[in-house]
Amino acid sequence: MRANLKQSVIAVALLLMLGGATAAVRVASAQQAPPPPPPSKFKLMSSAYAEGSMIPTQFSCADPNATSPALSWSNPPSAAMSFAVIMHDTDAAPMKGVMDVTHWIFWNIPASSTTVAAAIKPDSSPDGIVQGKNIRSVNGYQPPCPPPGATPHHYIFEIYALDTKLDLAAGSPRADLLKAMDGHVVGKATYVGLYGR
Repeated sequence: MRANLKQSVIAVALLLMLGGATAAVRVASAQQAPPPPPPSKFKLMSSAYAEGSMIPTQFSCADPNATSPALSWSNPPSAAMSFAVIMHDTDAAPMKGVMDVTHWIFWNIPASSTTVAAAIKPDSSPDGIVQGKNIRSVNGYQPPCPPPGATPHHYIFEIYALDTKLDLAAGSPRADLLKAMDGHVVGKATYVGLYGR
């Protein structure tokens, strides 16, 4: 009888101790600050068409007056000193080379900028940007123009946040831009459109 009573007392004491420990853990958890939210993601956008959708004709070679689309971005890295943009067709490789088709490259977009206007003319430098050579050796935008009847190609805009302003001459090719950016990329965002004829 006494043994049973002693065991009961011990069991009650253990339960009380466990309950107190659980409460202490709850209090400690409540006192801990919630984890900080993840950093906002660097994002590239365009009002011209939705991500992953078909590119409208007005931005393609089907329109003789084709213009470049507007671009905008948000949440760039705080270390960004300038931006560079590359537009290329990942579904084509001229002459079986390692480089796909370059449609548009430009750099030295000011770090304070969050947009690039539509209809930028070849060889122009709005806001101090510098344009380089596309697949046709023109310093400007080359509209999407895949072979007729082919599966729609993927046209990717890539924006690079750089920790420097590039000392690269206008009219430079994509290979030179990539070399100049190497070691200075602090962030990257992409935007994809499709186009077929």
